[in-house]
Amino acid sequence: MKGIFYWFKDSSKMKRWIMLILVGIIFASFGMANMIVPTEAITFTQAAKIIAYFVIGFTCVVIGLIYINKRTMELFIEATDDRIDSKEKVNVNSLIFNKTIYNQGPKIVVIGGGSGLNTTLEGLKKHTSNITAVVTVSDYGENFGANNETMLYRQFEDIKNGIASLAVEDNSKMKELLNYHFTEGSLKGISFADLYFAAMNDISKSSAEAVKNSNEIFKICGNVLPVTKDKMKICAELENGYLIEEKSRIAETVYDKLTKINRVYLNPTNCKALPEVIEAIKEADGIIIGPGSLYTNVIPNLLVNGVSRALKETKAIKLYVCNIMTEPGLTDNYSVADHINAIIEHCGEGIIDYCLYDTGEVIPEFIKKYNLDGAELVEQNIEDIKDKKIKLIKENISVIKDDFVRHNSMIIADTLIKMICDDLKFKDKQNEPEYILMNSKLQADKEITKENKRKAKNKKEKNKKSSEKQKSKFASKYSDRIESIKHSDEMAAKRKKARMIKKETKINHIEDKEKIEEMLKQKEEILKAYQESKEKKEIIRPKDYDEIRKEKINKFNNGK
Repeated sequence: MKGIFYWFKDSSKMKRWIMLILVGIIFASFGMANMIVPTEAITFTQAAKIIAYFVIGFTCVVIGLIYINKRTMELFIEATDDRIDSKEKVNVNSLIFNKTIYNQGPKIVVIGGGSGLNTTLEGLKKHTSNITAVVTVSDYGENFGANNETMLYRQFEDIKNGIASLAVEDNSKMKELLNYHFTEGSLKGISFADLYFAAMNDISKSSAEAVKNSNEIFKICGNVLPVTKDKMKICAELENGYLIEEKSRIAETVYDKLTKINRVYLNPTNCKALPEVIEAIKEADGIIIGPGSLYTNVIPNLLVNGVSRALKETKAIKLYVCNIMTEPGLTDNYSVADHINAIIEHCGEGIIDYCLYDTGEVIPEFIKKYNLDGAELVEQNIEDIKDKKIKLIKENISVIKDDFVRHNSMIIADTLIKMICDDLKFKDKQNEPEYILMNSKLQADKEITKENKRKAKNKKEKNKKSSEKQKSKFASKYSDRIESIKHSDEMAAKRKKARMIKKETKINHIEDKEKIEEMLKQKEEILKAYQESKEKKEIIRPKDYDEIRKEKINKFNNGK
């Protein structure tokens, strides 16, 4: 009964077709009634009317049944397709298309780590499910002091984030679960991911197999693979010859030594890439390198034996996504050319076909926040790139997310998919299903983007008209900057107020303390004076009656 009542909801879009069928039945029944029970002899005109009623009724019933079946199929596919964000204006063709494009989409490999890798994966999973994320497992040998036992599985951090990013639904609880830290008991401070990977590592033959099994358990949109199953450390050699053997100390040591990184290397140097990683690179249609930490996420993946060679031999399109901001202690004062040249110096030419970099149009107030931590915008210098075959693409790929400058995941994904489509078109394969599906998806995304922009613009104009106070052109143009300045001022005011409260509390505390000390001092002085006076004071005892009588008699006799 519950399923039947669902048909009568507005979201099901069933009532219109049910009503059409009922109308058709009424017309057909009326025509049949006039034909079976005529009141008088049937004339040609009456026969034509009966036939018309019957045809209209029959047509309405057929159309209603067709569209009810179609809508039933839509509801079924819509309920089983977890990738649909909006349930409005969907149809059978678009829903079947969605399933086809994801299951038969291009094979893409993403090499990197950190928040940059997560951002890229979130955009790509909207185009295809054939994604392989290759991440570094590099915290072996790190010394965490007393917490070394607790941090044993910290090397799975990028793998954990990659699995969470490839969750089928963006609002999945998977990320929240993997990042959950226990707050009570003997497990206090330990995350669920630490326990999970510890268990998986024990029941699997190796950490690599544990990660592959995790892909099946979480049923993510793609695969996350460690670049190698061998234990390794990321080490760095500075320009002054100083060697650093712990990844976590590289940035700090560079600051202390006032020098730069000459090169990074792996210890041991003979780490072999996972066979699945090499196979994924060879079969890929597109490869994205970065974004991520240049010296601790990107280059170490490429230094593993077999990875650079596979990248040079593959026919896939290789896109390097440059960072937007520099990293304190690692890439200070680096430009786009410096990032590319660092990869070429470590791995040679032929690793990169295209480089996607930002236009640098970031709101200055957010740049100032990064400046306080020692970071700044990556310079747009592209003149000194050593490999002249690399093609450069300049796009506004920066977005502000949670007060941080991040890459626009959809622009990165659309750029790579567009390149794959152009490559297929160049090879005269525009009639193949793969090209048609990807190209149609890109066009649909463009239309959706335009529609969203139009709605946002209309909403903005509507709010502008409804507001009593009209904004100036300056306020409209620099609204984001104004909001950022207001936010900064509010935070500064809060910090100032907190400092004042703390200062006043401290002053009051000091004043109260001084008063108490003064009172105690006065009390001590009073007690001391009392003791002295008590010691000096003569003790006079009351006299007896007989003694007083004798004194009086003696005094009287003497006077007489």
